[in-house]
Amino acid sequence: MRFAFAGTPEFAQHALQALIEAGYTPTLVLTQPDRPAGRGMREQASAVKQLAQQHSIAVLQPHGLRLDGKFAQEAQSTQAAMQALNLDVLVVAAYGLILPQWVLTLPRFGCLNIHASLLPRWRGAAPIHRAIEAGDAETGISIMQMDEGLDTGAVISIAHLAIEANETTAQLHDRLAILGGQCIVQAMEQLAQARNLLPSTPQAAEGITYAEKISRAESNLNWQLPAPQLVKKIQAFNPFPAAQSTLLKRDTTADKAQGETLKVWTARVEQSPTDNADEPGTVVAIDRSQGILVACGENTALRLIELQRAGSKRLPVQQFLNGFDLQVGDRFELITP
Repeated sequence: MRFAFAGTPEFAQHALQALIEAGYTPTLVLTQPDRPAGRGMREQASAVKQLAQQHSIAVLQPHGLRLDGKFAQEAQSTQAAMQALNLDVLVVAAYGLILPQWVLTLPRFGCLNIHASLLPRWRGAAPIHRAIEAGDAETGISIMQMDEGLDTGAVISIAHLAIEANETTAQLHDRLAILGGQCIVQAMEQLAQARNLLPSTPQAAEGITYAEKISRAESNLNWQLPAPQLVKKIQAFNPFPAAQSTLLKRDTTADKAQGETLKVWTARVEQSPTDNADEPGTVVAIDRSQGILVACGENTALRLIELQRAGSKRLPVQQFLNGFDLQVGDRFELITP
């Protein structure tokens, strides 16, 4: 099987590793150009590039693939390199570039995509985040025959995975990455035997949802929402971009509120006090061992368990309160929904 692999982050790295371990080593890897990362903002190779280099696999990093676009010269060079390989298939996982028609039709058996959702639910860039945020009970991996649409291709196989009650995006990502590797290996084994396009089923016209890319602007917690909904958001935004809220503390000398933005990493829904009439966002109780209780919408309450100040580390609530003056009655800023 002559194939190439296109992917960039750790999710894709898991799939490439699984393929290599199963005896399927690509002749070429496509991945995003090196990007500045870390505190020093130094150029850093993608997770997929690092793995490819460990196995002496050729790597191309075009900025674009459109033959008539801004990076047409790079695209043309990439096209020539791929044509020379006489590819049977291109495996794609979280690559980060839209594949134009010439890429989709170049391999003999087209392009197989590893998508982290149960298509047609959560097409798009952030299916893991959105599944947790929406409170879905399950998700999974779809192996798809790619077409020109946004995750609209016919589905070759689907593997289901239950989402655990307190699971974060980081945790679910890792489980899905392993499952994705298993699923693409199975697909490649079938393809090697069939030597033809694998059987596939068009996606259903019902149940389509889109997983929009996560933006930092979404990270602010809206305390007017019920606590269960806020917990799902906190889990979904862990590790990126991290849910946050601005704590307003009254400066009595200046008679004005001073705000400090805190990241909320872990929280749970708590029984709201029966006589709770506090405005959403108000700190209603502080327990150094159990956490900080905050009033939420619909007479619910959220217990904050792990927090982080700007420039500091993530801390469990007991350690966080050691260096932070917090009083019952302090409140978090309300935002416009």
